[in-house]
Amino acid sequence: MMTKDQPITRDQFRYWKTIEVRWGDMDAQGHVNNTVYFTYCESARVELLRKIGFKGKQAGLPEGPTLVHASCDFKRQVVYPAKLDVGLRVDHISQRSFKMVYGLFFHGTDDIAALATSINAWANYAESRSVNLPEEIRLALADYQ
Repeated sequence: MMTKDQPITRDQFRYWKTIEVRWGDMDAQGHVNNTVYFTYCESARVELLRKIGFKGKQAGLPEGPTLVHASCDFKRQVVYPAKLDVGLRVDHISQRSFKMVYGLFFHGTDDIAALATSINAWANYAESRSVNLPEEIRLALADYQ
């Protein structure tokens, strides 16, 4: 697990997604709105889950991930035009959930714009309750720790 005092470097992340900042991502303050950072993280998370073979609720699967917590520490403002590299790593896997950490870096640099986390429970969608992570998902996520 990463500690709060540990410097944030690119080599701490196992999966990468590049995001093009859109003009519409900015707010009246002239920088990317704080809520949009969560969308950038979501894009990386969903893409990784698809890469490891999870097809999603739209494929009729009765179980899958659900976001139960998200946080973000904003380090630097981002303004259009910009490109970000969203690094992702799985920080912890438990019986029913997993924690992901995201580093949002200015494209091709070591300059970090934000550090975010999410906790994702594995849920039975019909019953609206957490269930055990399937072993194949647990093993696939472990590759990104």
